[in-house]
Amino acid sequence: MEHEHEQLVQASTELMNHSLGYIRSMALGCAAKLGVADAIHRAGGRATIDDLHAALSLYPSKLPFLRRVMRVLVASGIFAQVEEEDDDIDGGGGSGYYRLTPVSSLLFTATGSNSGRSLLPFVLLQLSLPLCVTPATSMAEWLMSGEEETPFEMTHGAGLWSVCSRAPELGELFNDAMAADSAFIMDVAIRGAGQVFDKINSLVDVAGGIGAAARAVAAAFPHIKCTVLDLPHVIGSIPADRHGGDVVKFVAGDMMDFIPRADALLLKVRYINEMAIRLSWLFLLTSNIFLHEMCSLRF
Repeated sequence: MEHEHEQLVQASTELMNHSLGYIRSMALGCAAKLGVADAIHRAGGRATIDDLHAALSLYPSKLPFLRRVMRVLVASGIFAQVEEEDDDIDGGGGSGYYRLTPVSSLLFTATGSNSGRSLLPFVLLQLSLPLCVTPATSMAEWLMSGEEETPFEMTHGAGLWSVCSRAPELGELFNDAMAADSAFIMDVAIRGAGQVFDKINSLVDVAGGIGAAARAVAAAFPHIKCTVLDLPHVIGSIPADRHGGDVVKFVAGDMMDFIPRADALLLKVRYINEMAIRLSWLFLLTSNIFLHEMCSLRF
């Protein structure tokens, strides 16, 4: 009987943990928007709660709540905390400090020196209320619906591309996230398997967005002529300062109608489906292909 009671208590604890699990994601989003990682980095890699409060320019009344957010992030492994004696847990002072972890080091604002190692824009996209969070909250309604649309389409009445084209701020959020993810993946790929690029002289990044992956390849391998192919509204929305100049060429078009010839084609897909397999076979008839799968739920 006692064992059964312990199991029941443990089960209720686990259930509450799952029920409130979204708090961890929301705390991560809070830190991303506030720039907590940048603040700790600017402070030399360690900062007290008072340091963070001042650096983030928060109202005095929010100090205890900032501490609670940081407590969640420390428990999640996003940041680390070093406690020292006489740390005032409930108040604002205390001599303990927070430091970065390998996870939070990916939350810096992208600059020239770390442009390939920041996933901050991708995190902001994944925790975006309209693009990702709200559609995810309608899973039950979507499963009970007889419609063939995705949860995203059910929420917005249109697909992702249509929504992003209608709302420039969401399109920019999405493009920045894809660019950050591409730059990160290409940085890893070039460092870990750069030899695959040695024998090619031209490359087309299919559905390459604003060209982050192509620019990374061009920077690491100047002998490769890189081209980005994407839909007209994507190419047309790229700011002039993000064009690759003579390094990267941008071509507007539909990959189902035309793909420029090259020694290799780079295809990044959100999930492997029949369309991705078809495209892979098509590309293999004419070029080498680097297929990178980024798994995610189809929200």
